[in-house]
Amino acid sequence: MAKISVVTTMVVVMGLVLAAGVNCQQLSPFFYFRTCPQALPAIRAAVFAAVSQEPRMGASLLRLHFHDCFVNGCDGSVLLDDTPTMTGEKGSLANANSARGFEVIDRIKSAVDRACGGSVVSCADILAVAARDSVVALGGPSWRVQLGRRDSTTASKDAADNNLPSPFSSLATLISSFQSKGLNARDLVALSGAHTIGQAQCRFFRTRIYNDTNIDPQFASSLQGSCPASGGDNNLSPLDRFTPTRFDGAYFGNLMSRRGLLHSDQELFNNGTTDQIVRSYSFNPRLFSADFATAMVKMGNLSPLTGTSGQIRQNCRRISVLSALLLVMGLVFASGVTCQQLSPFFYFRTCPQALPVIRREVFSAVAREPRMGASLLRLHFHDCFVNGCDGSVLLDDTPTMTGEKNSLANANSARGFEVIDSIKSAVDRACGGSVVSCADILAVAARDSVVALGGPSWRVQMGRRDSTTASIDAADNNLPSPFSSLATLISSFQSKGLNARDLVALSGAHTIGQAQCRFFKTRIYNDTNIDPQFASSLQGSCPASGGDNNLSPLDSTPTRFDGAYFAKLMSRRGLLHSDQELFNNGTTDQIVRAYSFNPRLFSADFARAMVKMGNLSPLTGTNGQIRQNCRRVN
Repeated sequence: MAKISVVTTMVVVMGLVLAAGVNCQQLSPFFYFRTCPQALPAIRAAVFAAVSQEPRMGASLLRLHFHDCFVNGCDGSVLLDDTPTMTGEKGSLANANSARGFEVIDRIKSAVDRACGGSVVSCADILAVAARDSVVALGGPSWRVQLGRRDSTTASKDAADNNLPSPFSSLATLISSFQSKGLNARDLVALSGAHTIGQAQCRFFRTRIYNDTNIDPQFASSLQGSCPASGGDNNLSPLDRFTPTRFDGAYFGNLMSRRGLLHSDQELFNNGTTDQIVRSYSFNPRLFSADFATAMVKMGNLSPLTGTSGQIRQNCRRISVLSALLLVMGLVFASGVTCQQLSPFFYFRTCPQALPVIRREVFSAVAREPRMGASLLRLHFHDCFVNGCDGSVLLDDTPTMTGEKNSLANANSARGFEVIDSIKSAVDRACGGSVVSCADILAVAARDSVVALGGPSWRVQMGRRDSTTASIDAADNNLPSPFSSLATLISSFQSKGLNARDLVALSGAHTIGQAQCRFFKTRIYNDTNIDPQFASSLQGSCPASGGDNNLSPLDSTPTRFDGAYFAKLMSRRGLLHSDQELFNNGTTDQIVRAYSFNPRLFSADFARAMVKMGNLSPLTGTNGQIRQNCRRVN
């Protein structure tokens, strides 16, 4: 990680100390120290009682926390029952007739609320603490649980289906899934070690014991009696055959003997990049315990709701209507606290000149080179899709950090950095210092670029702060590929909370700009869903060999923001494979038609989707910093 200046660090630390009285807390192991010191002992007592009655419950509670955190963050959404207007996560592929322990969480919640004299502790925090105490109850390590999460007011079956790792996944898919959550390969192996306890249903390992070749034959045969080739889907087998109710390192020994129960388990030891980690944990259980605890803390920090976000549910299975009303009222009157939500008026007092200056600089840059509008818009998109809209795409590499500029999607392709530098200098001069973040400059510059090329406008939400690090791996794993299928694109967008309509609307940004030959060469020579004359017309500037950086326009009007892009798709003239996937006898065809016939609808939906994308995981309050130079941390 890049070094942060001592002054910035001191300011952040002082801010955290002084912020103890406002409603925008960071997570802390001492969060309930004053409001309910009895909370943690009450959770521990209830968990130990439940595990004593049924040892398998320890694994079930641990799994609930994992399945909660991997779907839009650790927010207790996995606990919500379906309603007439919401299909939650309990019915998802990974959870239906499988996730369990909900009644234990209900009992813990009741016990904690009695101890605290009311609903003080969130269901999300109860899940996190119960997971830790379950591991301890079965002989595993302990760790300090960070607390202060609040509960979501919604849940999504689609998000669960698209985010929870499958027991049929390959190693590459598992690594990619974990990396998209900021977890590395070591975290993947350590957290998979949770399968040293618990059981799995036949439907999740049948394919492995009948079809996989990297399995001990005797082990496979021993399982086929309770898991027949047909039927018995819900029959159970222990994930760790010998000690399924003791948290130890035997799971890794099983993998080395080709006795992993799930396909995804054995993938961790299958002549791949994680083999050595499995060996080290098998030979050194203490190392596994330490790394597991570290990874659990890391996973527990995934996108928590804090401050005034979300609510504290009174019943973990449903949202609290009164809390929701109080939350709305709190947001209305919270404009005076120091930990602001994003707002279009964020700089109204501190630098009212900021937006006019950005607009002037963008219009000037686009007038000089119309293509620059598309480049600035793309920078904002590539920023937001990698760990949120935090300006990380702008950071140069350092000796200790390889950033996003050299990722597959950005290397020799992303551009406009010098324009952002110019805008930053102009804004800082107008504001008398570094008041406006680079992340906010990107967001406003994207809007102004669209307007400069004749497109719609929208109110940009502001108040983002800048990250102090960047990651080439995160960029490679999160940025959609121009070679993606429709299913992959939908899944990628859904993982960011964006639906299929947002996908099509945002893809309409390709109504401006150009693309390099290397990104569409395969399409014009190999794809069949392409107009032959269109393909032939491109082959002169994009030969089958060489010319990788040669440019072609994404749309017939590449310097005018209009709806021509969608008409091109309907004529099989999408430049990129991923473009044409939006209109290829799939689920998004009708949206493409609608936008082609109604450009105003496209403009309205594009503006809404840009606001939605701009809200992806921003750093606010005392998180991050306001960079003085967008290319490096202070």
